[in-house]
Formats: sequence, C-alpha cells, structure tokens
Amino acid sequence: MNIKKRSIYLPLLLAVVAAGSFLLGNRLNKNAFVSIAESGLTSSGKINSILSLIANDYVDSVSMSDLEEKAIPQIVSNLDPHSVYIPAKEMQGVEEEMTGNFGGIGVQFTLQNDTVMVVDVISGGPSQKVGILPGDRIVRVDDTVIYGKKVTNQQVMQHLRGPKGTKVKVGIVRKGIRALLNFNIVRDEIPIYSVDVAYKIDNKTGFVKVSRFSDKTYDEFMVALKKLKSQGVQDLIIDLRGNPGGALNAVIQMANEFLGKNDLILFTKGNARPRSSVRADGRGIWKSGKIAVLIDEFSASASEIFAGAIQDNDRGTIIGRRSFGKGLVQEQIPLTDGSALRLTVARYYTPSGRSIQKPYNKGKADEYYKDIEKRYKHGEFTQKDSIKFSSSLKFKTKSGRTVYGGGGIMPDIFVGADTTGYSPFYNKVLQNGLIYEFAFSYADRNRDKLRNLHYPASFDQYLEKQKLFGQFLTYCKKKGVSPRSGDLKKSGSLIQTQLKALTTRNVIGDDGFYPLIQREDKTLVRAISVLEKK
Repeated sequence: MNIKKRSIYLPLLLAVVAAGSFLLGNRLNKNAFVSIAESGLTSSGKINSILSLIANDYVDSVSMSDLEEKAIPQIVSNLDPHSVYIPAKEMQGVEEEMTGNFGGIGVQFTLQNDTVMVVDVISGGPSQKVGILPGDRIVRVDDTVIYGKKVTNQQVMQHLRGPKGTKVKVGIVRKGIRALLNFNIVRDEIPIYSVDVAYKIDNKTGFVKVSRFSDKTYDEFMVALKKLKSQGVQDLIIDLRGNPGGALNAVIQMANEFLGKNDLILFTKGNARPRSSVRADGRGIWKSGKIAVLIDEFSASASEIFAGAIQDNDRGTIIGRRSFGKGLVQEQIPLTDGSALRLTVARYYTPSGRSIQKPYNKGKADEYYKDIEKRYKHGEFTQKDSIKFSSSLKFKTKSGRTVYGGGGIMPDIFVGADTTGYSPFYNKVLQNGLIYEFAFSYADRNRDKLRNLHYPASFDQYLEKQKLFGQFLTYCKKKGVSPRSGDLKKSGSLIQTQLKALTTRNVIGDDGFYPLIQREDKTLVRAISVLEKK
C-alpha cells in the first residue's frame, strides 16, 4: 500500500472507530429480562464480604454506592469486549438509541462560526409548528446563552432535549430581522431514523441506506421497500456500511423479507444457552429479484447477521470489505437503581455455521478495538490478497460455495477503500472541514433560490452553472489553503461532487445527498454494475 495514502486515510478511520465503538453492543430485547433482585443473584461471596467489612469497620466514612460504581466496571472489563455495565445516568441515551426516538424540539443543527445553526426542521415537529426555519441561529435556550467558542454539540443537545410535554424558550437570530425572535416550544418525541434514504437509481434498481437497527427499523424499511416496488424497482442494493448493529428483532424481520420458507436466518448458542435457530416464514415481499448488500469494516452485529443470512442462503451478492466481526449475544439485565448489566450469553452463527465473532483476549478491550487499525496497516482496506483465512475455517453456502469464518463477513466481491482522489490539498480541506463549511454557508446565503429546486438533478445543473467549484477555491484561498500543481487534477472531481451533494443535503436532506454522491462511490458503482450483468 502507498505510505502517503495510509497517512491520509488512517486518522479518519481511527476517528470513526472511536465514534462508533460504543454502539456495537446495542441491547437486543428490552422485555426479556428481570431485575437483579428477582433473578436470585444475591448469594454472598468474597466481594460482598469485603464491601461489608469496609462499610462496618473502615476508619473513615465512605460512599458504598461510589465504591460499587467503580468496582463493577472493573469486574466486567475482565470478560469479553461487549459485556458492559451501564450506569443509571447513561440509560436514557441507550434507550433512545434502541427505541428510535427522544424528547426534543425537532431540529437538525450544526456548530459553525461558534454559532448553533439550524440545518433542517423535522416535518411536523415542535419547531416547525412554531415557525422555526432552516438557516435560523439559536443563540439562547431559556436563560442560557449558547454561542461562543466554548459551546459543544453535547451542551446544545442537553439544553434542547428533554421529556415530552416540557416547555423550552428558544431565542433565534434570523437573517433580515434585527430583533431577537423568541419561540416557546413544547417538546415532543422526535424520531431517530434508521433508514437514511430510499431512491430509484435507474429503471429497475433501487437503493436503501440503513444506518442502524432500532425497534422502528423494520417499519421504516418496509415503507422504503413498498415505495420502491411501486416505482417498478426489481433489483435492490442495501447499504449497511458503517451500520454498527442494534436490535435483533429488526434484522430478523428484514432478512425474512428476502428468504424462502424455512431458510435459516441465524442460530445462537452459549455455555448456558442451548442452540436456538431462527428461520424465515416465507411471507416476505421481496423473495425474487437480485440483491446486493454493501458492507465495510464498520458494519457490525445485526449488519453482519443480515449479510451472513443473504450470503449463506445464496440470496444475493455481498460487496465491499470485511465486516467488523461482532458476533456475541448480549442480554441487558436491569438493576434496581436504574442501571443495567449487558452480559454476553451466547454467540451468533450464520446459516452455514460460521461464527461472526472475531478472536479476542478477555480483559483486553483496547487491543480488540485496535484490530481495525491493524487491518488498515496490514493493507486489508485496499488489497484483497492481504486477507488470509485458515483452511479449517471453510464453510459451505446453501449451493455449495465456499465462505470463511473466523470473524466478520468476507464479501463475495472485494472493493478496496478508494483513495485515488486524495491529494495534499484535499487532505487539508478535509481536515479543516472546509468543504462542509462552504457548502453550508453557500446554501444558507442562497436558500431562497435553492428552495425552488426539488430534485437532485436540478441542484446538480443549477450549481454547475453557478461555478461552485471556483467559488470554493476562492474561499479556501482566504482560509490560507491553496492547491499545488496536480492537486486539482487528482481531487477536483471528488471535491466538486462533495460540494454539490452537501449543498443539496442542506436544502432537501439525504434524498438529495445520496443520488449526487453516488458517482464517487466506487462500491456502489460496482454493485450497480454487478446487478446489471447478473
């Protein structure tokens, strides 16, 4: 692998690993478990004896609850990488991720120039009802000023989110209006969507992007499938790249839509859990038609279950790069103080018998998550031949094709990470966030004109006429970043596509972004080609 490409690409990958690792062990079934007191796990032992001695005989007064909060994570950390203790204060975020909604005001925002800027307003949500618009600046929430260099995304969300039915006063600065606008908003349940977009690529091919698996994913997915079917779509590309997993029921229901009656979807087994198999019921609405599933190194857990079921049943083609390798089953056991223990109780297996889980050493979670970095350095992201499988890990699909176990799902067609458009100039504008910054600024300044455009193709044509790329280069120069000889030849097309796609997203959302960005998406382009030839 080219060393320069590695140095550009690695920091981005590590950032994604850090951002996504928390989500890999999402809860599977919130109704299946009892409290710790009801489960009978109250027998005395050495740990209880030590705590009792400290409570009764220690020289100073101590908080026993603080000791427990510090001791429990240490105990659990000596198990597998996905068993985890969840403190009560973190449970709300976990619940929101899994249920697919939270209490809030219904805006998408970005922090730019030390200001909270509204990118979009959720249709039918609390903010839209009172008249907040894309492009508004939120400068005050109740009595708290929220602009300046010290403001973070987390702080903004803490102010804007809250229980359904509670009231919040939001101060808005709007272009063209000098006075501060104040809106009294009643918070409501705001959906966290799992299906980012579903659109028709060509006359017979549809595309669906699923970014997570929550309790509402299957319902969203069915809406997408039915929409595409009504548009005459016959073949389907399902994008699970970067999807860290989540609710088990959602992925089982999704896989069921594509498989024949009694086709095995997965099975699980563990030391204290007998084998349990899940099979398709044959009532799916997409049992015919070609399928391609896109995965990468950040596709984990439920994403791997879906890809494995499609691959092992020879139902479709898996395209991309080897998935993460998270195949451990967690049960989330609620504790009496509102905290929970998420305990690994079994392993997932694909229909052919492959374990999805990659190897790990107990008590060494840091080493486990650095596996992605090791893969990258080893060249696995760009070269298929760098991936070696033991002959002892060979398995057979339904039709007799050879597939491999040992951690993650290896795609049928490998597409390496594309760094052909990378250059020193592109690297600098990416690191400084200049493409995103300029796209938002341009959309914000020209929002009235852009609102009249409703389709990605319309944005593409309009922005081309406005010579957006030239404006961007001028913007970069003012920021002290200029291209060197050869940089634009290498990166020009990539940057122009990203500028158009991001500008469009700032006006009409992901429905505009994905159709424009696909021309630079080598994995998606390959999937379209594969389906055309089959």
